Amino acid sequence: ATFVDMEVAVDKNLITSRKPEDLPAFMRAVIAALAA
Repeated sequence: ATFVDMEVAVDKNLITSRKPEDLPAFMRAVIAALAA
């Protein structure tokens, strides 16, 4: 695996974030993926 220090990392169907403070950005990525 490759670590990236970003609010949100998206790799195909996997969406992840670093810490609880990144939740708003994480949720935006989840909503965008579900809308696609």
